[in-house]
Amino acid sequence: MDTKDTTRTYRLKQWTEIIRECRTSGQTVTAWCEAHDVNSKSYYYWLRRVRTAACESLPVVQQKNDLLSPVNSNKAVFAQIPLPDPEITDASVVLRLNGAILEIRNGASDKVIENTLRAIRNLC
Repeated sequence: MDTKDTTRTYRLKQWTEIIRECRTSGQTVTAWCEAHDVNSKSYYYWLRRVRTAACESLPVVQQKNDLLSPVNSNKAVFAQIPLPDPEITDASVVLRLNGAILEIRNGASDKVIENTLRAIRNLC
């Protein structure tokens, strides 16, 4: 690791800690920044950089071609997956729309459900 990478890593750690402190404070970003003498534009810059670094560090997910194949729709690309037997599924919610099936099981996090519903809203 060269000096540039070391500096980047050090700054990302500092910014991550600042963001964590702000988010766990219970204050708004504006109020926290004022109380800690931090420029809110700097805070949002750091937040963007930390999010970008986090996304870049995610592992690449490889799809198996035998399970998924893209199908063009007028508004979206869906994955064609063998249909489950409706009598066997343990999903709490099953949504069938234009040949696509979405199953949400008990225990799905609120964030997963929220993001899924947003994605569906954008498709319709």
